[in-house]
Amino acid sequence: MEAKASVNYVRVSPQKARLVVDLVRGKNVEDALNILSVTQKASAKIVEKLLKSAVANASQDRNIDVDTLFIDTAYVDEGPTLKRFRARAMGRAGRILKRTSHITVILKER
Repeated sequence: MEAKASVNYVRVSPQKARLVVDLVRGKNVEDALNILSVTQKASAKIVEKLLKSAVANASQDRNIDVDTLFIDTAYVDEGPTLKRFRARAMGRAGRILKRTSHITVILKER
């Protein structure tokens, strides 16, 4: 059995979120939560909350033993990009890209 949780339109760059997701992919849930609690990245708190949500989703199914869960699949997709402009020298405009992410975590039993 598997449990899934996802969060969409998170205002963090997919490149930065993938660094955190790569740390916990394939780990037990308990180990992953310990790793995320000490990781000093902004997206670590988001992934930690998402992982807790996936565990809560798994606990709703009576056939799943929550203690044996591990992160089977975790990935970050790119969401829509907010495009902004900033004034630059000599009347020019510089482009600012505010990227968003869609993060998904799938848990399975060992």
